[in-house]
Amino acid sequence: MFRFGVVASQARDADEWLALARRAEDLGYATFLVPDNLALPAPVPAATAAATATADLHVGTFVTNCAFRPPAQIAWEAASADFLCGGGFELGLGAGRPDAVREAALLGLPFEPFDERLRRVQTTVDALEDLYAHATAEAGEGAWPVRIYRPADRARRPRVLIAGSGKKMLGLAARRADIVALGLPPTAGEDDFRTKLATLNILAGDRFDDIELNVNLAAVGEPPPWLARLGLDPAKASDNAAMAVLSGSPQEIADLLRRRRDDLGISYVTVNAAYADALAPVVERLTGT
Repeated sequence: MFRFGVVASQARDADEWLALARRAEDLGYATFLVPDNLALPAPVPAATAAATATADLHVGTFVTNCAFRPPAQIAWEAASADFLCGGGFELGLGAGRPDAVREAALLGLPFEPFDERLRRVQTTVDALEDLYAHATAEAGEGAWPVRIYRPADRARRPRVLIAGSGKKMLGLAARRADIVALGLPPTAGEDDFRTKLATLNILAGDRFDDIELNVNLAAVGEPPPWLARLGLDPAKASDNAAMAVLSGSPQEIADLLRRRRDDLGISYVTVNAAYADALAPVVERLTGT
């Protein structure tokens, strides 16, 4: 079934931030997701605040940069957020964008080689699963000391989204993720996705049908001029050739997404918050179908 999410943007103050989350819920979106970007509030507290301001909206990170935090810290924060959100937290994980090297320097951290960052993503999933596996352990038992917060009332860890496109990251996602966000450039078309999905299918084997596939939209409707910074000519971006940009009437877009779901298996669609209202008529048509 289709799910839709909003990827949050900047807000001037806390009231505007919470209003953005409430607006996403009112429009029928299932999730409100926070990027791990130094220009925005830190993702876990920002997502948790959004959850407490809404009724049923799930929240999460899109995506936590595992290069910036120890795996045990990410697991602890995710478990805490899931507890505070009443079980509605989804943990997105990634190995860090190539341009995150500058953010790492601002935080006083090294930006490690890719293989080490990939290992951190895997270790983070291990830490989260181990934390929940030992949630009811007595003091001194299991891999976690008793002083680490453990949500004893939760039997299952939060759902994990892993973002990436390379074979190594897709291999990890195939083994461990509940949701896979294919991290292709905004110029990527259906053939590019099909190629990556074929690789994921082979790597996942019997797990493939249990993985929820995500595509993230940069824009909906009239292509904005800033698309040029992403490598897309705004004058040529209205033909739906690039999967990150949708154009057409709500019914035309709904039909396109149905076809892509049937052809590519993509049922979880997220969108930049600036275009949440533009996609809302499509969300109304497709959610739960």
